Amino acid sequence: MNHLLRSHAPITEKGWEQIDEEGRQRLIPALAARKLVDFSGPLGWNHSASNLGRTTAVEASPVEGLTARKRHVLPLAELRAAFAVSRDELLDADRGARDVDLAELDQAAARIAQAENIAVLHGWAGAGMKGITDASPHPPISLGERYADYPGHVARAVELLLAEGVSGPYGLALGPQGYTGVVETTEHGGLVVFDHLRQILGGPIVWAPGVRGAVVISLRGGDFLFESGQDLSIGYDRHDEGSVYLYLEESFSFRVASAEAAVALYS
Repeated sequence: MNHLLRSHAPITEKGWEQIDEEGRQRLIPALAARKLVDFSGPLGWNHSASNLGRTTAVEASPVEGLTARKRHVLPLAELRAAFAVSRDELLDADRGARDVDLAELDQAAARIAQAENIAVLHGWAGAGMKGITDASPHPPISLGERYADYPGHVARAVELLLAEGVSGPYGLALGPQGYTGVVETTEHGGLVVFDHLRQILGGPIVWAPGVRGAVVISLRGGDFLFESGQDLSIGYDRHDEGSVYLYLEESFSFRVASAEAAVALYS
């Protein structure tokens, strides 16, 4: 048994299969930030801090004639999104229903994915995480209102990175509105803006709920470090006559190793 307490839930194996599959389907497209940074783990629920590789001197040691130093670490933060599932719906799942109402799970997945994206891309001060756009030393580039102009703005961002010696390929995180606008826009020659951007970047364009504007990020590796303790998992809280109360949970840290490897673009 682990801390998720899934064996205590009045949910059959078939019910858990549907719940887990629905969670995966909702989370995978929305977890944009981890597609563009270095992901390590999962290292387990007991993993509590990331090694920063730095120390500070301790003024006094317990015994004279010694020197002492204190190591620096970044604590992992935990995120939890609660939701409920009707027990009647779970019974229907056991009968073979494939349209089980898991709307609250969908909402919980959207919230926790957005929170993770924001923490990585824009920072989470309360957890001691500085985001990619907060750390970038480059002046933000204005996107304007015309999606057809995005390739030019992204090309400027790539040029900034190249001038700093930051190699590609590069990825682009786009908020939902910008992503839809880019996908639906064609340029004068009929070339879809999405395809033009991919040619400039040499890497992926990701749909990123929670992102403000857009972010161009080098994918060369070693610049942005996401460390997963427990990866996103569904656990059991309690139940009553009508509902089973569950939650999505994860623990992670994020840190910027090379701030110059990304450029923010704002509307």
